[in-house]
Amino acid sequence: MSCSHRIFHCSCTPSFLLKPSHSKIKKMEHKFDSEAVIQEFESLTKDAKRVQLETLKKILKENGEAEYLKKWNLNGKFDPQTYSSCVPLVTHKDLEPYIQKIADGASYPVLTGKPITTITLSSGTTQGKPKFVPFNDELTETTMQIYRTSFAFRNREFPIGNGKALSFIFGSKQFTTKGGLLAGTATTNVYRSAQFKKTMQAMQTPSCSPDEVIFAPDFHQSLYCHLLCGLIFREEIQVISSTFAHSIVHSFRTFELVWSELCSDIRTGVLSAKITVPSIRTAMAKVLAPNPDLADEIQKKCLGLTDWTGLIPEMFPNCKYIYAIMTGSMEPYLKKLRVYAGGVRLLSADYGSSEGWIGANVNPDLPPEMTSFTVLPNIGYFEFLPLTESNEVDSVGPEPIGLTDVQLDEEYEVVVTNVAGLYRYRLGDVVKVIGFHNSTPKLQFVCRRNLMLTINIDKNTEKDLQLSVEAAAKLLADEKLEVVDFTSHVDLTADPAHYVIFWEVSGEASDAVLKECCNCLDRSFVDVGYVSSRKVNAIGPLELRVLRKGTFHKILDHYVGLGSALSQFKTPRCVGPSNRKVLQILCNNVVKSYVSNTFG
Repeated sequence: MSCSHRIFHCSCTPSFLLKPSHSKIKKMEHKFDSEAVIQEFESLTKDAKRVQLETLKKILKENGEAEYLKKWNLNGKFDPQTYSSCVPLVTHKDLEPYIQKIADGASYPVLTGKPITTITLSSGTTQGKPKFVPFNDELTETTMQIYRTSFAFRNREFPIGNGKALSFIFGSKQFTTKGGLLAGTATTNVYRSAQFKKTMQAMQTPSCSPDEVIFAPDFHQSLYCHLLCGLIFREEIQVISSTFAHSIVHSFRTFELVWSELCSDIRTGVLSAKITVPSIRTAMAKVLAPNPDLADEIQKKCLGLTDWTGLIPEMFPNCKYIYAIMTGSMEPYLKKLRVYAGGVRLLSADYGSSEGWIGANVNPDLPPEMTSFTVLPNIGYFEFLPLTESNEVDSVGPEPIGLTDVQLDEEYEVVVTNVAGLYRYRLGDVVKVIGFHNSTPKLQFVCRRNLMLTINIDKNTEKDLQLSVEAAAKLLADEKLEVVDFTSHVDLTADPAHYVIFWEVSGEASDAVLKECCNCLDRSFVDVGYVSSRKVNAIGPLELRVLRKGTFHKILDHYVGLGSALSQFKTPRCVGPSNRKVLQILCNNVVKSYVSNTFG
């Protein structure tokens, strides 16, 4: 059964949109039929325009009594023209008062017909604090549809047997809102759902770690036990996965530091004393037993590795691939991930956000840098805003166009209407249309709109920053060093204002090399507005600030403390003045500073 059989159940709906029977669900739970899933995906994407119309109609019909939709006087009309002319484009800020009402326990329909029972917390890395986003069972179903669709294509290319996954997944702290709703990260809400476990079982990739490890209150202890479980079941591990590539790299950087202790636990069958959470100790006692032979084998393999190259195939000989989101802000971690992976294939996961999913990776044979995402036309109603110079929220610009009206090679901002109460919601993501799968577009993620380094006429995106860092980081290679992580800031307190790039480096680099890195960063920003402003000193010389080792770990700890989960964490690539705490952590951990002389 394809999960494209999602939540559609009205009698006028086409048969391929009908909700599946319980008998089919039961059958699906025991056996996953990749070809059936692919066949249904093909049906949906061949008729994307009609499916989009049905999806919009269903969302508006089911939620027509909600306060927000009644405000716009749709008068029972569910067509795209009426919808786009009556309901305005919005950002999170516009919907915040409505979401707050829900969180405070409003007893009437606010954004959706059925009550919202859970709130999702965004990662918070963009704005400096997590946002509240409505979450419901229908959104979980769309998540499972994405999972099953991409898995079907993945399993056709790279079939796996009945094994386990080393999944670096972490539940975040959950809390109860004033109105009694549970609030947690999107990943936590999904991992706690019954559908998630059933889907993972059907896809033959259940996590090798017990629930007590996934939902542990301390992510350091959770990570240690994930690694330990992976080693205990090392022969059965077929997939290594996480939400983001960053958390896989972080996990294996941690492995480099704790492998000896992990071996000791396996040798003696006694869990490290640093694991103090009782529920974890109880759960791990069921999987940990003395195994000196395994400990010796792991120790021998670790000592035999050079710079940890090929760590993953050495530890997990039957691992078929590594799976996580590897595009956008995750691309900088691919170099290190490839070191750990050796010859194990990297497969990029799907395209979504805390607000919901958009597309699946149905071409898993392509390298992560070439990944595209095919939009599933029945998981939401999608519009695409053509990019102009401004496209500010209040500006009068081009109208968004429909899913099947986008043009090849054009860039757009994604606008989402979903099943959990977001209507014509500007996601803030810029995507490029690189092709079509039947009649639905294939998108490549370009950047976040609001993550922009800009002082006057200069406009440098997250991708521009990444390319600049990659160019400068090559100068460290001769000293066998690497950039562990990076971020940026626009210093508007200086006159003239200038860009500040923060680097954490894996070891001690010479002043001469770091000075040249600073110059290289400055000249690698090739935006015309930046270069012309630098030449006349309207923008000051770029500054490279080198950070104390472990600084980005402190930033991670900060976000986890706010309620984010390690598996959902993304390093903020541009730290604005409103993100005071992160800026403070960065500035308090600078050990060296260099100023560019690229433009004289």
